[in-house]
Amino acid sequence: MSAKFQIPNFATVEDVIEELKPGYPVYCLRPAELRRQASYFLDTFPGRVMYAVKCNPHLTVLQALYDAGIRHFDTASLAEIALVREHLPQADCYFMHPVKPRAAIMTAHKVYGVDHYVIDHEKELDKLIDVTGGGDGKVVLVRIVTPVHDAQYQLSDKFGIAAEDAPGLLRKVHDAHFQTGVAFHVGSQCRTPQAFVDGINTALDVIEAAAVPVHYLDVGGGFPALYEDDRPPALSAYFDAIEQAFDQSRLRRDCVLMCEPGRGLVASGCTLLTQIQLRKDDKLYINDGVYQSLSETLMGKMKLPARLINPGRSIVEECQDFTILGPTCDNLDILPAPFYLPVDADEGDWIEIGQTGAYSNSAATRFNGFFPETFVSVDAPPLLPQER
Repeated sequence: MSAKFQIPNFATVEDVIEELKPGYPVYCLRPAELRRQASYFLDTFPGRVMYAVKCNPHLTVLQALYDAGIRHFDTASLAEIALVREHLPQADCYFMHPVKPRAAIMTAHKVYGVDHYVIDHEKELDKLIDVTGGGDGKVVLVRIVTPVHDAQYQLSDKFGIAAEDAPGLLRKVHDAHFQTGVAFHVGSQCRTPQAFVDGINTALDVIEAAAVPVHYLDVGGGFPALYEDDRPPALSAYFDAIEQAFDQSRLRRDCVLMCEPGRGLVASGCTLLTQIQLRKDDKLYINDGVYQSLSETLMGKMKLPARLINPGRSIVEECQDFTILGPTCDNLDILPAPFYLPVDADEGDWIEIGQTGAYSNSAATRFNGFFPETFVSVDAPPLLPQER
């Protein structure tokens, strides 16, 4: 990455506090952890790994994943495509949003050389034919709806064609001389590997009914991260289930198996450093909240690990639950789950919040004039959930 995009590096979060004494939120990225997770996916997933850029598009994150060997990126907008292609020109972008503006298709195709697209409706296929001219080496994957399992977000509520209708669309993709593929997404923070097995089996039924050669099978994202009170199976259980189902399939030998992890890849790659602005009994007002980096605590009910830090004083060991309130002048800005912190937490102390590499800075708004925008890198290990 060019020097223009270098961010300050510190050994520990305590060093960040000593040097910056921040009264503002700070994203503490862990490039070593990001590279470690990327290497694990690349070494263990039995196919091609695409990173879902929407999860965390910061250039330090993209560069760390690229340095570890990630070369394929799931992009959902022209802005994400431009970000990847202009800063990582050797990387491949896949336009994975099922609904795309014609102008975005044109620019992705002509300017950035994108040749992989996802659709879930015949009208979207018509767009691709009109704008790109049809086949000529391009790939179109049909996104299908798969059986519902335990996931925090059910993405099939918005995207995907019913399995019984998918064979006809897949045949039209083939007839338009595109390379064909099938894609699905079991839902974000999926807690059962069986969801992927059922997804693959549903895809196989669609492929068999369509009776056309299929070159790609994309099992999507949904790979979970660890949170407080949410300990899904290890990622290896998901990879093993996918590999077994894929190996037992009747797919052609050159069919490319793909996945598009986001949360499971980068959640542990960042912590958020916040500061207490005021204590009222068992309530702590901090300088970040649900409109900024912590929206998932409200929308996804994610319970994040946290620890109290103040290098300038001794902190007691006894802890209690505190209600955490964000900075906006709004009554929704309250985290639904408490933080378990030392009883002497007070104004001026800092709280480091773990597992904030996913859907934190990427989902932050500017509501009420509060907007976290400071990034540093830290060498220390990530802050993970601990058993009480």
